[in-house]
Amino acid sequence: MGEENQTYVTEFIFLGLSQDPQTQVLLFFLFLIIYLLTVLGNLLIIVLTHMDSRLHTPMYFFLRNLSFADLCFSTTTVPQVLIHFLVKRKTISFFGCSTQMAVLLLVGCTECALLAVMSYDRYVAVCKPLHYSTIMTHWICVQLATGSWASGAFVSLVDTTFTLRLPYRGNNIINHFFCEPPALLKLASADTYSTEMAIFAMGVVILLAPVSLILVSYWHIISTVVQMQSGEGRLKAFSTCGSHLIVVVLFYGSAIFAYMRPNSKIMNDRDKMISVFYSAVTPMLNPIIYSLRNKDVKGALRRVTAK
Repeated sequence: MGEENQTYVTEFIFLGLSQDPQTQVLLFFLFLIIYLLTVLGNLLIIVLTHMDSRLHTPMYFFLRNLSFADLCFSTTTVPQVLIHFLVKRKTISFFGCSTQMAVLLLVGCTECALLAVMSYDRYVAVCKPLHYSTIMTHWICVQLATGSWASGAFVSLVDTTFTLRLPYRGNNIINHFFCEPPALLKLASADTYSTEMAIFAMGVVILLAPVSLILVSYWHIISTVVQMQSGEGRLKAFSTCGSHLIVVVLFYGSAIFAYMRPNSKIMNDRDKMISVFYSAVTPMLNPIIYSLRNKDVKGALRRVTAK
């Protein structure tokens, strides 16, 4: 037994979302529908914002980046989950788990930064409309998007490095359906305090700091909108900002719950449901929220399909 405990883990086994075969079949079709809607919706946003010249604005440039991040986020987890619903032994290699975690953190943290950048874009559009074109130049937009991806890469590197430097011996059963730091830390064969503190610090950088920027931006936006004389102007401002605010609440709410609280030793069903929300449901909802509430996107779709 002593020798076995010294053997480093080469693969992990997921317990998944359910052990009941019938439930797994139902979940397979549910996740398949979610994934197909995610892929179709986000690809549609990417194609429309690229093809229609009327959507070549900062807002849709950032939305295209967000859709690409959503596409990567969902594709990193959901196809594997679909396969695991159909097999008895739900395994992933140590390398596969490491790669999945690194990519998830990269695109997830990039999305956090992008949502903050998009709130700044809305702030400039509503509060400084006369200076919008001089502030939000194409070069500034490229820099903001690049900075978002760079910050995502940095946080991913730190969190992944701290999580993987821990020894994993003996216990390789993850009570989860994909690899992410909170689930993996429960299996570590050493004290995880320093790793938890590093992940918490990165959470402050990539979750709480952007949320603070978003709150400040929306405080100024709401103050400006309330003072508007035109009812039509108020409605337009609220409709363009409303979609973004819904996405922010959905994504940040679930991510902060998962990463900004003490790491318990047990992964329960509530934790899994929160993970389902930000890894599968939110990437599906984003394009629906943005397209259904947006006349520009619907107009672009009509123009592209009419060609």
